[in-house]
Amino acid sequence: MKKSVRNLVRILVPFILPMLFTSVVQAQRVKPDGQLAIRSLELNYPVPGIPFYHFRAEIELPRESMIEVEASVDGKALRAVDIRRAADFSDLSRPTIPIRPPSGYNLSQDRTLYRNFQVTGWVRWEPGKDYTVSLSVRMKKDAGSSASDTRLTGTRVVRAPLGAGVYSKDWKGYKSVILSETAGISRKGEPVEVLLAFYADEAQQLERDIRVVGVDPVTHALSEVPSQVYDRMEYLKEDDLSPDKDGKPTRGAPLWLPTVTARVAFLADVPARTSKVYLIFYNNPQATGKIYLTDLRVQGESPGLQVENSVISVMLHPNSGHLDQIVLKSKPESPLYHRSETNGAMHWNPDIYPPPRLWTHTADWNPPSNVMSLSGSVIARSDVWGEMRKVPEVEASVRYEFYPGVPYFISSTSMRIRETIQALALRNAEMVIKREMITHAAWYDVVRDSVIIYDIEHIPDFTDLKMEADVPWVLFFSRETGIGFAGIQLSYSNTGLESPLRVLNPFFYITAGPWVYWARGLSHTFLSSNMQQVVPAMKGNIFSERWAYVILETDKTPTPYAPVLEWKKRLTNPLRIDLVEEVDDRVTKVMTEALDDA
Repeated sequence: MKKSVRNLVRILVPFILPMLFTSVVQAQRVKPDGQLAIRSLELNYPVPGIPFYHFRAEIELPRESMIEVEASVDGKALRAVDIRRAADFSDLSRPTIPIRPPSGYNLSQDRTLYRNFQVTGWVRWEPGKDYTVSLSVRMKKDAGSSASDTRLTGTRVVRAPLGAGVYSKDWKGYKSVILSETAGISRKGEPVEVLLAFYADEAQQLERDIRVVGVDPVTHALSEVPSQVYDRMEYLKEDDLSPDKDGKPTRGAPLWLPTVTARVAFLADVPARTSKVYLIFYNNPQATGKIYLTDLRVQGESPGLQVENSVISVMLHPNSGHLDQIVLKSKPESPLYHRSETNGAMHWNPDIYPPPRLWTHTADWNPPSNVMSLSGSVIARSDVWGEMRKVPEVEASVRYEFYPGVPYFISSTSMRIRETIQALALRNAEMVIKREMITHAAWYDVVRDSVIIYDIEHIPDFTDLKMEADVPWVLFFSRETGIGFAGIQLSYSNTGLESPLRVLNPFFYITAGPWVYWARGLSHTFLSSNMQQVVPAMKGNIFSERWAYVILETDKTPTPYAPVLEWKKRLTNPLRIDLVEEVDDRVTKVMTEALDDA
């Protein structure tokens, strides 16, 4: 019989006892031992290094010491403060590196020796108003507390700046997001998505009350930007703290609190090689929903949506929800489509060919088993997923994401093998276009370290042009119309659960016939020298990838692929995201972990 697995709840007694002892000592010693030397104390605006409205105090101690610091503002104790050496604040225009969360303080005592240091804390101040900030520093000889510790205190009255205004306090909370640009490209209206977690009692109407504002790094002025809230999920069950069957406490603090999560998308402006703070305000019970106007539009019924912005127009196939046609609005006379073999869509994959059953593609769904769509001012999304048609051993998904004002959309595809199946072909990432619309292809060849431009208008039918599986980009274009369609590879990942990954010589390729297409062969003996050999697609193997598909003009630059390189640099270097949140008063000072003791 297997050894049973029992849950061990470990309360970290060695770390809790010093805290309890500290409380006793503090209760015995009401009077401070001396005056704290506060060299400076100011209230200031959010900046990337301190991305929230805050006080910052510079402290000098009479000697080096381990410390504990407490702070209050207008008599209200702060749940947490940040203690950092001066070197950690050398560049406030960038996110800070060292962060010590509440779990860190609960799990270990700080043994750093401090003398000159800075203390920061969240203060949601109002311009021109005076605030009383009190600080208490316990100087200790050891990590724990003792009766011989020295306690220094100091109080200052400080006036908030009178410059830029602040956001309405009708919104009771906010979270800070620092966006950093690293590619040297100024971003304007860049779509950003963050997943946020909220306590249940402060997330009653997130879809209506969330507002996103950018903080100007020079003037500190706030500017509201279009935002969209979606994909809300909640877990409202509370931890059971009742005693066990013997009447003993199970644990001293809940392992979790009821939580609501949601995605927030917004449009950000970040200059090249800088960091900028965006504040996400929430929890205003009186707020009404706000409609932001952008150029993103969605029409029709899923799965056959029509999506457009000011730059492109996209049609999804009415049967499968796959890309059917794309138009660059600056060249409306030159749409791209396929509309020939089988379903006629442009986007065919994932697919599998398990003889004697027919070759089946996700684009053959009519309709997909599962369909879901999302529309809004910042993001529109189409999701289709389910079993492959007549091949229940394999399930797959296709997702498209569209944004305002850009000539691209994002495609994410995945395929999971539920039961091992023998196949002549296992493929992904296939895009098919009517042959008469394309004259040339281009891609970066890593083996030759050069860009290859190939005339595909005149190659024999069913000639394959092979390239590496991780080809960074590939382009179809027409010298006659000046239209190009590019795929920029954002991620490519294959793995196995029950079985090790089993793929045969994976590669990317282009081929031409009545159409021209590119595709990824994961295992593709059908195009090998021995086309009747089968390769098993193993149970538990998972294949996924993410591409940006861009339609653009190729006759306005010295080389037809120059615009692709620009978009590749931008799309493979998204804005970096740092989320910073205030420590809520309900966060416990006792750390409890539930561990699995096998």
